[in-house]
Amino acid sequence: MPEAPPPRTSIAGTLALADYVKGVLEGDRSVIAKAVTLLESTRDDHRELASQLLVELVPHSGSARRVGITGVPGAGKSTFIDALGTKLTGEGHKVAVLAVDPSSSRTGGSILGDKTRMSRLSIDPNAFVRPSPSAGTLGGVARATREAMIVFEAAGYDIIIVETVGVGQSEAEVAAMVDTFLLLVLSRAGDQLQGIKRGVLELADVIAVNKSDGEFELAAKLTARELAGALHLMQPRYKNWRVPVTTCSALYDLRMDEVWAKVEAHRAVLQRDGELEKLRATQQLEWTWAMVRDGLMWSLRRDPAVGAIRDEVERGVREQTITPALAARRLLDAFGTPVPE
Repeated sequence: MPEAPPPRTSIAGTLALADYVKGVLEGDRSVIAKAVTLLESTRDDHRELASQLLVELVPHSGSARRVGITGVPGAGKSTFIDALGTKLTGEGHKVAVLAVDPSSSRTGGSILGDKTRMSRLSIDPNAFVRPSPSAGTLGGVARATREAMIVFEAAGYDIIIVETVGVGQSEAEVAAMVDTFLLLVLSRAGDQLQGIKRGVLELADVIAVNKSDGEFELAAKLTARELAGALHLMQPRYKNWRVPVTTCSALYDLRMDEVWAKVEAHRAVLQRDGELEKLRATQQLEWTWAMVRDGLMWSLRRDPAVGAIRDEVERGVREQTITPALAARRLLDAFGTPVPE
């Protein structure tokens, strides 16, 4: 029997559209990786091909559980995801982890260390860990994260986990693209409540106090009790869901079942009340406008008239010879979008 021909290539070493679609739907890991790389590209020809790919894959997506995970520095997010993901793959699930790494604002480089911290998941055949540099986008969330979710869902991954970098507005951005947003906190900080921004608490659907083991177990329970008390003073996001606070130890795989049970319970409530459908519809609309904003910014930066005055305008702002407001007006006027008076 003759060997199957290798996938066809097209622009810049990428595959042809039909090969991307076929490979993703068949769960070919190498093609999945290439597809996500394509989505992350900012080249015009790549963006056009990526857009065509998404059109083909969207009908095969949408059924996965989408979970966002954030936490204060040192909360053990990667260890937690490694333990949780391994538990889920052991139960027959296919898990994709989109771990968004902080990128250097000067070089655009990123650490991409999550694969080394997720030692079990990174070699699990039923898991796919994809570290993606944020490339300086708002809140540290990679521009292509939403699109990558479509690829993994079409490839048969039924649980998508998005890990935030835990800084700036990344929490809000991730919360706007997942079904359940899980906040991971430390078990041994005496000023735990003071270290958590109110805005993050308002986004959380489930809270887990990690590193609850050994001598720190009592501290974890006290922290959980304080957090539960604070949540009672806040307006709930959903009328039939009160944010639960549980304890766990990802390092020792303690009570991870309880954490996941809370995530499942949250999704069940949303489905029962019709909130999940509304949430997904809102996310689609927000995704649309995010793409509009990205497209406008991309067009502005590439516009010849803007490019002709950009250096001069930026120099004027640095030297304080023109105000930022006037600089913005000049750039937008050059782009053909005057600022309203």
